[in-house]
Amino acid sequence: MTKLLKKAFAEANRLPEWEQDALAAMILDEIADNRQWQKAPSEADTWMEKLVEDALAPQRSIA
Repeated sequence: MTKLLKKAFAEANRLPEWEQDALAAMILDEIADNRQWQKAPSEADTWMEKLVEDALAPQRSIA
């Protein structure tokens, strides 16, 4: 475990139980999301390209 992660867990240990559970749920969700992106990198790339295209579309129509 890295020093930064140890520090984060030490700080989290001071939180009330309900906040620890909320933080744990966020961490687990983030890990699950990262695994999904790793499983389908080509799908992720295509999705990200579409997001960029959608974001730039209004600027392109002005120019």
